[in-house]
Amino acid sequence: MDLLALVDFNLVARHGGFGRAARATGRPKATLSRRVAELESSLGLRLFERGARMLKLTQEGKALHERTSGLLNEIEQTATAIASGGDKPRGRLRISAPMLFSQAAMGKLAAGFALRYPEIRLEVTTEDRPVDMVEEGYDLVIRVNPDPDESLIGRIFLHDRLVVVASPGLARPADNTAVPAVVRGDSGQPTVWKMTGSSGKNSIAVEPVLYLSSLFMVRDAVRAGVGAARLPLSLVSHDLTDGRLVSWGDLDAPPTALWALYPSRRLLSTRVSAFLDFLKQAFPDGAPEELASYINS
Repeated sequence: MDLLALVDFNLVARHGGFGRAARATGRPKATLSRRVAELESSLGLRLFERGARMLKLTQEGKALHERTSGLLNEIEQTATAIASGGDKPRGRLRISAPMLFSQAAMGKLAAGFALRYPEIRLEVTTEDRPVDMVEEGYDLVIRVNPDPDESLIGRIFLHDRLVVVASPGLARPADNTAVPAVVRGDSGQPTVWKMTGSSGKNSIAVEPVLYLSSLFMVRDAVRAGVGAARLPLSLVSHDLTDGRLVSWGDLDAPPTALWALYPSRRLLSTRVSAFLDFLKQAFPDGAPEELASYINS
């Protein structure tokens, strides 16, 4: 297989077309087209479905792209490291991170990482949806309690848990009276919250009075005394310590874990290793109080 043709094929696949790849890389469009055609001829396979206004990978083309793009990237990294006389992390590092963690800590993390590793071009995208790391070109994703995926490996770098909190002025009812609640999301929320406290398991009835899309908005509304809410301990730890909020107990729910994930079939690049080490230094014990201190420091 012609390695140069394989490189050009991956360029076209990544950019979604010959013209886009040519503009992005400065390579002649005709050269890219010829190299891809030669690769298809040598393999005896169609790698792209060509239309008048679209170019789409065939099933075989998608498989080839997924299995070779990471390997070619590793070859490039190795060549760069050898040429520079060492393995100092450099190049582009693309990360996908969830909304709450990004709003709370990712800006500070990214700035500190950029200062320590100025030769790495860090790109962070904030999104809560599942992403295809290979197809979308991510080197690392951060996710909360991700579903098992045999194609990914990673490590937990933070733990958290949900607590039910309210302002000191909002009394917790002794009977079954519903408590005003601030919730994240839209209608359809549960009307009973199950909790675990010092006295064991218990529950309270709730009546949502505010539906907000951000947990930071929920926290601010609870501080104002509108109602109770379920919030991560890391987000309200300082409020509880300072007395701005009080805890009614831990939510009876599975613990929260933040994972850093990367494709298992790839060698771990120096850039990803550097970022994983940076996370470990920022949160050495992975406790929610560490994230709270990091947010407020």
